[in-house]
Amino acid sequence: MLARLRSKNLQNWLGGWAGDVVRRAVRRRPAGPRHLLFALCDHYEPLWARVDAARGRERVKAWAEGYPANFAAFRDAEGRGPRHTFFFPGEEYAPEFLEPLAGLARAGHGEVEVHLHHDDDTPAGMRASLARAIADFSRHGHISRDAAGRPRWAFIHGNWCLANARRDGRRCGVDAELPLLFEEGCYADFTFPAAPDESQPGIVNQIYWPTGDLARRRAYEWGQRARVGQVMDDRLLLIQGPIALARRPGRLALRIESAALQGGDPPTPARVDSWVAQDIHVEGRPEWVFVKIHCHGAQEASTASLLGAEGRLLHQYLAARYNDGRDWLLHYVTAREMYNIALAAMQGASGDPGAHRDRVVPPPPVAAR
Repeated sequence: MLARLRSKNLQNWLGGWAGDVVRRAVRRRPAGPRHLLFALCDHYEPLWARVDAARGRERVKAWAEGYPANFAAFRDAEGRGPRHTFFFPGEEYAPEFLEPLAGLARAGHGEVEVHLHHDDDTPAGMRASLARAIADFSRHGHISRDAAGRPRWAFIHGNWCLANARRDGRRCGVDAELPLLFEEGCYADFTFPAAPDESQPGIVNQIYWPTGDLARRRAYEWGQRARVGQVMDDRLLLIQGPIALARRPGRLALRIESAALQGGDPPTPARVDSWVAQDIHVEGRPEWVFVKIHCHGAQEASTASLLGAEGRLLHQYLAARYNDGRDWLLHYVTAREMYNIALAAMQGASGDPGAHRDRVVPPPPVAAR
């Protein structure tokens, strides 16, 4: 039994999840309709498995053409279609990859944020890599800027290894990654959940601020839940997707539900209900429920699933179950919009969360209207 726990790294997060289950059981359900903020964050890697540039272009073309064609009919409570966030790896930059994604952004289908794979790195090396990525992405209008012209962007760590999380020290190398990211313009991290990977933190199903010594390894293991009336503007925010133990339909055995969409593990109504049931919200604003799921959308099996019948089933079910106008109102959001709405909740906003999509971080130039 212990060996099985360790093989799935359940010891890292199961206690935190059990405590969260107890808290949800005694939490009073908010009156009136609830709002579901739904974001699909893609670890979008055209060169995954070390394919050549031609194959990478084919993968990008599939999304540039397939996404509008397949999802034009779906609308949320504000009349907006599904919005995809492409976390693009800086080390894979090529103009022919970023420009088709700019076309999707111009049409309102999503936005591009920063993804990075690195190994045996240093703070100086990581700063240089981020600076190159920001400059490259900016050429296509993908990077937001604040009033002072400072770049503002969201982040997902390649291989989950935020803040040098692995015991063997691989796939990162920078203990003080959280403050470094913030200094370079990152406003929020969307890396987690990562189970069954060893990088998975003990804090689960939360939006939270990291606390304590932010320069230490795995600094994301310590944090304070986001709540109305408190904003920590000197650090980045961590926005987690749902994680749980759940059953697959027709099976007795439990599985780790880590909100990952893959070709062999597509979205289903039961999975959607599980994500929503984790009740991720800013403390004091329980009627705004945040669901951040993730995928590796450039991989062919995932592309076929997400742009095909299984992807359409996801949005059909969201519309039927979570956009009835009585119990639920659905809001499709990008990662940036999800951050802005979470911050609005912390600043005391209420009512329609869609009014706060651009509250602090403006749209990138390519998506601005």
